[in-house]
Amino acid sequence: MPRVRPFLTALLASGMVAAGLAQSVVRTADPAKRGLKDRDFPRTIKVTGNVYTYEDFHAGDEKFTTTDMFVVTEEGVLVADGQGSPAATKGLVDAIRKVTPKPITTVVICSDHGDHTAGNVSFPSDVHYIIHPTSKTILERQSATARAGLGEVGWTLPPTAELVGDRKTFTLGGEEVQILFLGRAHTGGDLSVYLPRQKVLFLSETYLNRVFPAMRSAYPSEWLGALTRAEKMDANIYIAGHGFTEQGPVSKEEIRAFHQAVVAVIVESTRLYKAGVPVDQAITQANWGEYGSWTLASSQGPIAIRKVYEELSGRLP
Repeated sequence: MPRVRPFLTALLASGMVAAGLAQSVVRTADPAKRGLKDRDFPRTIKVTGNVYTYEDFHAGDEKFTTTDMFVVTEEGVLVADGQGSPAATKGLVDAIRKVTPKPITTVVICSDHGDHTAGNVSFPSDVHYIIHPTSKTILERQSATARAGLGEVGWTLPPTAELVGDRKTFTLGGEEVQILFLGRAHTGGDLSVYLPRQKVLFLSETYLNRVFPAMRSAYPSEWLGALTRAEKMDANIYIAGHGFTEQGPVSKEEIRAFHQAVVAVIVESTRLYKAGVPVDQAITQANWGEYGSWTLASSQGPIAIRKVYEELSGRLP
């Protein structure tokens, strides 16, 4: 132990946590229930040799994390997703600089939602963006709407962004990287980043660790298919876009738990729909069971019911 304590002290002083040493298995997205304080965030987690996650608080009343992944290679750094504001994403960029002097060369937009893209202006101006065509359309529509309303446009996707509609495999500094579209899930343009050598799969918002399935722009039944495809992959570590970074077997258990949560939400909403319960009444009658205690259940439950009703009635595009 005397040899371990100085190592942990140095990591904590640098804002980095060795997940395998510091993490105990607590099944929640709530930092307080994990014994963590506000001052513990943002934090950098070393997942494997050259793979890290960065966790910072999502904006809102309930405390939980928005999680990014970055991969350090000899040629530069690949980042999967950003944070929800320029200041928060600058924190991510600064954290990467503490790990390596290598430049950020590639940013994969796995989720087009603002809590993952609104801070992208803080990335270096010359980074190469990778994005799904659906997400590109959504971000360009948002920029056009802001311009039409003479509002704050902020960051806009550069025209050089590369589109990946299914799969792209490339090598960065000797590290094979696979950009995958596993199906429409939380956003419709959901991309994942798979590192076959490390057997690490970053799923962004396709997987929310102990966060109630958020469905404002989701495709409920297709989401199940995306999760099934993810679970069948040769991955040892699954990383969520919200919620804490888990290691090995725990990460496999937690993605399965989230899969079951999505199933439960669809089953309960379908039960109410088939019983002819109007959607506004269904919102008050829904019984989420154990998932009612998950983070965001009170705010996202009603949204999920409306989205499943929309799908069941054939109104979902």
